[in-house]
Amino acid sequence: MTAGEGLLPVADRVRVRRAALRLVRADGRAFTAALLLNALAAGAGLVGPWLVGRIVDDVRAGQGVGAVDRLAPWILLCALVQLLLARWARYVGYRFGERTLARVREEYVERVLTLPASVVERAGTGDLTARGTADVAIVGTTLRDVGPELLVNTVQALFVLVAVFALDPLLGAFGVLGLTPIWVALRWYLRRARDGYLAEGAATSQVAEIVASTAAGARTVEAFGLRRPRIAASRDTLEESRRTRFYTLFLRTVFFPAVEVTYTVPVAGVLLLGGWLHQRGAVGVGAVVAAALYLRQFTEPLDQILMRVEQLQSSSASFARVEGLAGAPHDATAPDSPVPVDDRIDVCGVRYAYERGGEVLRGVDLTVRPGERLAVVGPSGAGKTTLSRLLAGIDRPGTGTVTVGGVPVADLEPEVLRRQVVLVTQEHHVFLGTVRDNLLIAEPDATDADLWAALSAVGADDWVRELPDGLDTRLGAGGRSTDGSQAQQLALARVVLADPHTLILDEATALLDPTTARHAERALAAVLEGRTVIAIAHRLHTAHDADRVAVMEDGRLTELGTHEDLVTTDGAYAALWRTWHGDTAEN
Repeated sequence: MTAGEGLLPVADRVRVRRAALRLVRADGRAFTAALLLNALAAGAGLVGPWLVGRIVDDVRAGQGVGAVDRLAPWILLCALVQLLLARWARYVGYRFGERTLARVREEYVERVLTLPASVVERAGTGDLTARGTADVAIVGTTLRDVGPELLVNTVQALFVLVAVFALDPLLGAFGVLGLTPIWVALRWYLRRARDGYLAEGAATSQVAEIVASTAAGARTVEAFGLRRPRIAASRDTLEESRRTRFYTLFLRTVFFPAVEVTYTVPVAGVLLLGGWLHQRGAVGVGAVVAAALYLRQFTEPLDQILMRVEQLQSSSASFARVEGLAGAPHDATAPDSPVPVDDRIDVCGVRYAYERGGEVLRGVDLTVRPGERLAVVGPSGAGKTTLSRLLAGIDRPGTGTVTVGGVPVADLEPEVLRRQVVLVTQEHHVFLGTVRDNLLIAEPDATDADLWAALSAVGADDWVRELPDGLDTRLGAGGRSTDGSQAQQLALARVVLADPHTLILDEATALLDPTTARHAERALAAVLEGRTVIAIAHRLHTAHDADRVAVMEDGRLTELGTHEDLVTTDGAYAALWRTWHGDTAEN
């Protein structure tokens, strides 16, 4: 398993072969049927050249037109049988390919959904997007088209070679010897192709990543005047993509011409050798003609095989990237990890640094009591969001511990963790489907009454009742569009349905207008009575309503207490409060 910096891993050749064998075994009956039908079709195709050789020998023996009349119908019959068997084999092969592609897609989605958020963020959405679209599509084309065609042509080529050797071993050996240049060119190509296509795939991922990140952060790019750096970065990424694509193109421009030139060598060699052997009475003309026809027939499946081999290098690289998700790093959670004894959260001596940056948290100590409402405030870059990620078990602290009920949060199994802590950020998503579908994701067994209660808790029941079909109204593409505040309300309603004992809100109401946001926060507080709520606050009214306020500055916890105590202390929080309250009064 290999991986570049920040990218998801790529499966090695051994793992790719094992995965391919696993997919074949999953539908072994269809694969065996396709192989058998291809063998029968190839066998039927061998009869024609052999009968032509018989006709030549019979005519030379003086049997005249009668030999042609007697054997020609059999040639037509064998050609018809080959056509029908080949079509049947392709039908079985295509169905095998489609079913196998469905398995690949399902496995990919399952693996993506089980990736830790930290792994996805380090890899970047561009890599996941490229693997889930371009790479899966290439694998699908291989399974549906390239795989069956390669199987058909391989069987045909093997049968043709066997037939030539059966006619005359010396002619067969000479014909195979004439294929040596093709073997040399193929080895040269295969030694370079996989790495070339892997590099091309990685460059495609980088292009997708920079396009996605630039589009998502367009307002930030515009606000901070980052247009020139982003354009420069995009050009560098596109240049790398162009370079990798030109390299694989270079491999093809060397490989295919070398192969095309070599095709005539076996046929010409067999005709020359056959003529020489015939002069010495070692072989008949019919055998020479049949061998030449077989080798001429051999060039068609060989040409297709070499084309499919070239496509397989691309699809093998894509399959290695798709299958690489199986080796993506996962948080090391013990299968029998202990269950927290209570809901208390303790942060002790926590330090944390991102891979490409300095230390973000510098020795944070904090205890959150069960049922407490804690607001975390501070300037941008103080470490609030990083702390929330550690509390939610998304990342592990570099040093120190973050525990819930005495158990490290990051060591909890996913199912246990979701019952303990849920993190809600200002990033949200409306899934394709109805309002009901969007809510049942959090609690599949919820009744309509539960859904309406959750919507009411976040102040979304009014606009949902106004929809044409209520809970059954389709949202997203082809349905009713939602604005930012409505999408965020749906996300909060899912949290209410999930019913965790600790809820972390990282500016979760940032896209709601102040009135709606305050109503949603108060409604959440009422619904989650007796549960722990940790709010990463940018509106200080959230801190005013909290039981305690934690102030973070430069990665450290500098103040901790109630709103009244901190205002009276006249420290950093008091200054923030006066500034915010003064702006509010003016507005």
